[in-house]
Amino acid sequence: MATIHSKPSSPTDLAHLKGVLPLIGLTGGIGSGKTTVSDLLGKLGAGIIDTDLISHEITAPGGRAIAGIQKVFGLEYLDSQGALDRPKMRALVFGDPAARKTLEQITHPLIREETAKLATSLAQAGAPYLVFVVPLLIESGSWRNLIDYLVVVDCPEETQIARVMHRNNMPRQAVIDILNAQTSRTARLADADAIIENQDDLEILKTAVFNLHQKILKIGKEQPSSS
Repeated sequence: MATIHSKPSSPTDLAHLKGVLPLIGLTGGIGSGKTTVSDLLGKLGAGIIDTDLISHEITAPGGRAIAGIQKVFGLEYLDSQGALDRPKMRALVFGDPAARKTLEQITHPLIREETAKLATSLAQAGAPYLVFVVPLLIESGSWRNLIDYLVVVDCPEETQIARVMHRNNMPRQAVIDILNAQTSRTARLADADAIIENQDDLEILKTAVFNLHQKILKIGKEQPSSS
């Protein structure tokens, strides 16, 4: 069981967990199947921190980011329930880098804070390792130094497009625009410590995830004990 000897030096600091247990980054392009893989790892006992879920929580009605979004962008960027109007905001930030940066200045500190809180809680509860599910992990430029091991979930781009079109009821070009805004598949794979292929065969995927789980447990045993 991981022993946490100190609290974070700041609400967004993960450094106190370094060397205590393996910190795994899990990423992949939209529609690659990150959630499916993280769910399988969670069933095997991993502590899962999904930054996209945290993002949705803080932008839900009454969420911690809503007041800042309303103040900066106006009520027109909230839906009838008081949550962030994601399609409308997505359309804005895709064409306006300044608006994207402003939104990130509101949401990213809150996401980092909630991530650190959840990570500490899961480590204290005895998770053998932590998995940080971060859609734009490579693009962020900061996550690579925080984690010990990077896992990329991969599938052909045409598979990604088909999945997102079906899942989100989005037109093909809109999905392609999102893919183009993310780092390239080639760059993502080049940065990976491990690659999980997800091509719609669940049994093959389960085997790959179990093998990954065993590998991460071995990494944990080889880590020097935190004093």
